[in-house]
Amino acid sequence: MSTMLPKFVLLWTDAVMWALVVALLVYARVVWRSPNLRASWTLVFRDAAAFASAIVLGLCLVLTLLDSAHFRRALPTAAVADAAVRSTAYDTRTQSVLDALLVRMVESREATYSRPLAYQSFTLESLTVDGEVRRLPPRLLHGGAHLRDPVREWSGDIAMRVGGGLALGAIAALLLGAWIVRGVARRHRWHWREAASRVLRDETDIRWRAALMTLTGLCLLAAPAALLMNDYHLLGTDRTGNDVFYQALKSIRTAFVIGTLATVATLPLAVGLGLMAGYFKGWVDEAIQYLYTVLSSVPNVLLIAACVLMVQVYLDQHPELFETGAERADLKLFLLCAILGVTGWAGLCRLLRAETLKLRELEYVQAATAFGVGPWRIMARYLMPNVMHLVLITTVLDFSGLILYEAVLSYVGVGVDPSMNSFGGMINLARSEMSRDPVVWWSFAAAFGFMVTVVLAANFFADGVRDAFDPRARVFRARRLKKPALAPSAVDAALRID
Repeated sequence: MSTMLPKFVLLWTDAVMWALVVALLVYARVVWRSPNLRASWTLVFRDAAAFASAIVLGLCLVLTLLDSAHFRRALPTAAVADAAVRSTAYDTRTQSVLDALLVRMVESREATYSRPLAYQSFTLESLTVDGEVRRLPPRLLHGGAHLRDPVREWSGDIAMRVGGGLALGAIAALLLGAWIVRGVARRHRWHWREAASRVLRDETDIRWRAALMTLTGLCLLAAPAALLMNDYHLLGTDRTGNDVFYQALKSIRTAFVIGTLATVATLPLAVGLGLMAGYFKGWVDEAIQYLYTVLSSVPNVLLIAACVLMVQVYLDQHPELFETGAERADLKLFLLCAILGVTGWAGLCRLLRAETLKLRELEYVQAATAFGVGPWRIMARYLMPNVMHLVLITTVLDFSGLILYEAVLSYVGVGVDPSMNSFGGMINLARSEMSRDPVVWWSFAAAFGFMVTVVLAANFFADGVRDAFDPRARVFRARRLKKPALAPSAVDAALRID
């Protein structure tokens, strides 16, 4: 019997995310061919915090792309002699490549709460022991199920897995370090010992030591987690028995989708209206100013909540548009990003208007106007390239703010669909868990820790981009350089001659 191929499912956010990856690769090629852009981005990676944050964000982007390739598995069909009658049926669940890689975590669902790395349930149940009914925590179905005598074997098994993971992580870090040193040596035509010495002393033009330290930390964290998460619940389970670590990994995609798509959605209105207001002035400028002033005066949370509720009503009234629940939840996420973009363009528009008012008075713009160049061509060819650094800086700075905004919206109940994993949804569900006795703290801690890590990395990277592309905001940090050998003074040389 031949294996049935799964059905590929292209969600709205999947298409946009892969399109943005293609656009990012095209931009990287443009940067490589442009000396000015390459010099500016080199300044970004000369900042140790920005380089380390870029590595963390790159890892999150890889997880996002793995979670953005969806499919539905084919179900086994009954044996029918006539091939025309036989049809392929697919599972109602939509899975991603990340789900396939973490299939053991998905299937290891428990009955209810369990602590991180535990082999017993968090709640007590009535169990019969030696003919006597006692209130005891039962064994978990999957967490620590391989242990025959968990009381004696648990601590040793955890220590062995952590130690083996640290050893594997150290080996992986050494291999990555050797690869970095080899690349630096080939670029500067150094001997590998000199390249290694310069990397360790942080004497390279790009902060490779910061990158090596970040990669080492990630390897030392990821390797033990990989050895533990298949047989234990690394961060425990929630009220319905789902693995918290799996939910946190899935929430990274939601954060990235909202941060990128909502930011991209603001660009057409912000860039277009900002350039028009600054170049045309007059009644066009007054109308656009009136528009974004009115928009800024309305509380964003109330405006977004009203739009999300209208979208929710439409989706509830048209269930026939979706084959699975994942398609419905994804469309709601896509429309939420569009709503955040439509309601959040005022700040960037105001900034671009002010910059355009200054640029339109420069000589090359006045010369283009005198030669009869049209206004739209002037804005596209002469004004837009000179404001793109502001667009880039604002886009990167708004990324982390939108991630926090999603957490707030999901916390108040107007964010993403409840069936979709998100940091705000995890915090919202942990609200009641923090008030019970004993406290179920691991769901809130996992969501808070992952979200702070992503937001902190985005903020550090945004600071590096701002310092590189905006010279007025650039901060010069002192670096320790190798002390040069002192040459003998002229007096000492004269005394030697005498």
